[in-house]
This record gives sequence, C-alpha cells and structure tokens, in this order.
Amino acid sequence: MRIGDMKNKEVINLADGSRLGYICDVDIDWVQGKIKQVIIPGPGKMMGLFGKDFEYCVPWENIKKIGEDLILVEMSNEIGMSGIGVSRNFTQH
Repeated sequence: MRIGDMKNKEVINLADGSRLGYICDVDIDWVQGKIKQVIIPGPGKMMGLFGKDFEYCVPWENIKKIGEDLILVEMSNEIGMSGIGVSRNFTQH
C-alpha cells in the first residue's frame, strides 16, 4: 500500500467511535525504514491550512486495521494541547 492510498481513507478511533479525519502526512524513521506515526489535521482544518492549530499524531502501533475505505485506530487522549505548531499526541491502549 502506498501512502497516497492511505490519504483517501477516513481514520476512525475505536475507543470512542470518533471520526478523526484523513491522513495528511507521515513521520518516517529513515534509519529503520519504518513509519513512526501518521498525522491528521485537527477538527475544522482544511487541507492542513485553515482551522484549529493542532493535529492528531497517531503512532503506527495504534493502527489496528486498514480497510478498503477506513483506517481503524485505538487510542486515548491523555495529552490535550492546542496551539500554533503544537501536536496532539495519543498514547497506546
């Protein structure tokens, strides 16, 4: 699967059923050659430009299933921060 294919799938949180949005970017560990996390713009953000100034950073380990139309993740929000350039990170269940 290509990263471009993942951008067309909606991300859903299994913990509460919330729709997080669509992947806009990935964080790659170039030394190990693995994806570390996927990045999803925060609510109301369009194309990564307009809206709230935070993003969801979901560790690759939290992705439970990649389906034809959806990506299911399991996470809890223990760190809730927002602000320009600040990410909202999620911890593993």
